[in-house]
Amino acid sequence: MRKEYDFSKSKKNPYAKRLKRQVTIRLDQETVEYFKELATESGIAYQVLINLYLKQCANEKRKPNVKWEKIVA
Repeated sequence: MRKEYDFSKSKKNPYAKRLKRQVTIRLDQETVEYFKELATESGIAYQVLINLYLKQCANEKRKPNVKWEKIVA
C-alpha cells in the first residue's frame, strides 16, 4: 500500500443512491416464517424477498389495508 493516495481526480459513486440502507424493523414471527418458507422454495434469501415485496408495493403505490378502531376513553 502507498503511504498517500491522490483523490483530486476522483468522482462520486454514481450508484450511491442505489445502495441499500440497513434498518432495524420488527416483524411478526409468522411473517418471518412465511418469507423463510418462500426463501426455501425459491432459493432467494428471505431478507431479499421481503425487500422485493416492499419495493413492489412502493412502486405500485400500494397502501396497507388496515382499519384502526377508535378507542373511546
